[in-house]
Amino acid sequence: MGSTFNGLVGLIILALDIWAIINVLKSSSEVGIKILWILLIVLLPVLGLIIWAIAGPRGDVRL
Repeated sequence: MGSTFNGLVGLIILALDIWAIINVLKSSSEVGIKILWILLIVLLPVLGLIIWAIAGPRGDVRL
């Protein structure tokens, strides 16, 4: 039971990290800034995601 839950949490974190990286790539920030944000998200998946959610660049929002 525990390993299934851990696997599900890991999959959710992976999906959120991919979503955050896509949003960073869509943002209008400079290339160097994008690379730093992507490295932060990849190297620190949970903490990087939280930091990005608070202070990171967002992609262009189109309604």
